[in-house]
Amino acid sequence: MSLEEKINQDIKKAMLAREKEKLEALRAVKTALLIAKTEKGASNDITEDAELKILQRLVKQRKESAAIFEEKNRKELAEKEMFEAKIIEVYLPEQMSYEDLTKHVQKIINELGANSMADMGKVMGRASKELAGKADGKAIADKVKLLLLS
Repeated sequence: MSLEEKINQDIKKAMLAREKEKLEALRAVKTALLIAKTEKGASNDITEDAELKILQRLVKQRKESAAIFEEKNRKELAEKEMFEAKIIEVYLPEQMSYEDLTKHVQKIINELGANSMADMGKVMGRASKELAGKADGKAIADKVKLLLLS
């Protein structure tokens, strides 16, 4: 079952259960997928990798919005954004643990023979491809910097 089909099924379930907040989050995902499919130059099909990137972007947007709402003392809006982020995260693959990320990045560094910050681009390129959907890009970059500097 494709992600789009799964989202559509979950939208129906949320409508029947009258889960308004969950329904909003699911509709946002459906809209983002539909926009990606109908963009100029896009084919009518979205790759699984593109779907993951869309979901990650939606989660990141909601978390950033929640942080801004927290700063402005708008707790109810921050809670709503975090709730939506959690709903969307259900459709993402499980994120790597800190330890697994460290091991994987260290393995890449060793395989490439990287030993300074000048090699960060090579390491990031490979790590981003291998860890797509499994770890946040910022977490990968931070880990690469930390390991290359030590």
